[in-house]
Parts: sequence; structure tokens; C-alpha cells
Amino acid sequence: MRKEIAAALLAGLLFSVPAFAAPEKIIIDTDIGDDIDDAFVVALALKSPEVEVLGITTDFGDTKARAAILDRMLGETGHGGIPVAVGAASGANAAGFTQRAYGEQGRFARAGHPGAVDFILEQIRKYPGQITLVAVAPSPNIGALIDRDRATFRKLKRVVTMGGSIRPFSDGFGRTVQPHPEWNVKNDIRAQQKLYASGVPVVAMPLDSTANLKMDEVRRGQLFSRGTPLSDALALLYLQWSYGTRQVTPTLFDPMTLAWMLKPSLCPTVPLRIVVADDGMTREEPGAPNAQVCLKSDPDAFMNFIVERLAR
Repeated sequence: MRKEIAAALLAGLLFSVPAFAAPEKIIIDTDIGDDIDDAFVVALALKSPEVEVLGITTDFGDTKARAAILDRMLGETGHGGIPVAVGAASGANAAGFTQRAYGEQGRFARAGHPGAVDFILEQIRKYPGQITLVAVAPSPNIGALIDRDRATFRKLKRVVTMGGSIRPFSDGFGRTVQPHPEWNVKNDIRAQQKLYASGVPVVAMPLDSTANLKMDEVRRGQLFSRGTPLSDALALLYLQWSYGTRQVTPTLFDPMTLAWMLKPSLCPTVPLRIVVADDGMTREEPGAPNAQVCLKSDPDAFMNFIVERLAR
């Protein structure tokens, strides 16, 4: 009788254990090295067991120098096995490359990198319908993907992107800013037009919900004082960004993409039809929605979430 009771209890326990979802497969497309927020996207991905980083691709401008930054950051934090792929160089924005020196140290430099478009297409074919492309850069790679193999591109699970400016928004310093052509969109307008017309599910985090995500001195201290390889890497990249831009308080535009995937309540979305005009404006228009868009976020909840996650 005791054995029967024990067996029944064990069976009940086994069947009551919740099934844990497999990590979501992601590829990050980034212009790391200009603004500091891209480094925080990579860091957040490395600290999030909910996602599996299949690779990181560099986009826009000096893509090889961006890859060198990633090589060092991944190597120093024990993630040297994550592939880094290089997009086509555009020759743009050399003056804004604030963190170039970090990659020029040569530490953990790889002998070579695959091409970004070939790498992404290979991964989509391997995992059709399973990959989220986290797009936090101007979009030459996305435009090239659609031009090369639109059918395969459509097998992405979705694209979660930081870009656009839809309605008047707060800049985080108490000022209201009118919609205008946003950086990631205006630097490759045609690629953005192709993305919203591609049929792939798009989740967008525009300036409306990201321009007010200011990382203040207290939170920087909480993170940079941890003394871990990852916090040290972020602190050094931050200092290079701050020196190069003469700014102190960074705005973490890009990390909201991944934070939303991990905790959607940080930036609730609404269905909208987004049209990218030839002048780079991202406008909402009547018609069938082609994107889920976050128009308002919770800055305090976001900052608490990201600092806690990165400081673990």
C-alpha cells in the first residue's frame, strides 16, 4: 500500500511540473560602436536565458570595425562561440564611431567573419518560422536580404525593430518633440519600405516609446560597480561613448526591442498600418495593420528591469 501511495504521489508530482519553453532563437543586427545603446542590447541578450543568440550581424558604415568590437566583447565575457557576421560596408558615419578603439585592441580578434546576408539566410533555412531578427541599426542588411531571397526572408518568425517616430513624444527631459525622420529609418529609407511591405510580422519600438529611456547616474553606478566581465565591458564602452559625444546620460533606445520580448508589459503594443515615406517619415495610415507598435513605455520599470538583469 505504501508503495502504491508513493507511486501515485510521484506520478502526480511529475505531471504537475510545468513545461519550460525552449529559448527563443534570435539574431541581432546592430551598428554597435556609434551610440552606446547597441552594446546594452548585446549585453541583455547574453544575460537572458530566455533567448538563444544564433549570431550577431553588423550593419551600416564600417561593419568590420563593428565586428571587432563584438569579437572583444563576446570574448571577454565568455561568449566567443557566438558567430559574428559582417554586412556590406557603406562608408557612412565614420565620424560618429565613438567606440572604435575598443575593437582595435585586437583582443579576441577572429581570423574572419561570414557575410551577414549569407549567414542570416542560412539560419532561416535551418530554422524556418523560429527566428526573431532583432534589428537595431539602419537596414542595409534587411534590404539586401529581401532583394536576395524574399521567400526565405518571409520565413522569419518576426522582426523586432527600433525605428521610426509616429506621434509627438517626450524626450525624457520634460520636452515634447514632434515626429521626424528617425536615424535608423532615414539612413536606409528604401530598406525600411521593403520591410513593412514584406509580409513578415514587424514589432516596432519608435522614438515615441524609447526616447525617454534615460540611464541616470545612480543606475549607471549600480551596474558599472559590479566588477564582472560584462559590467566592465559596458563601463569601458560607455566611457568611450561619453568622451566621444561629450554626453553623460545615455538613452537606451535599442534595448527596448529585446526587453519587450522578455517582458512585453514594459512596452505594450497596438496594431497600426505604418508607411515609410520617401522623406524618411514613418506615418500611421488607415488600413490593415502591418505592424505592432509600442507608442508608450514605462521608463522606470524598464530601467529597473535592465539594471537588475545585467547586474546579476
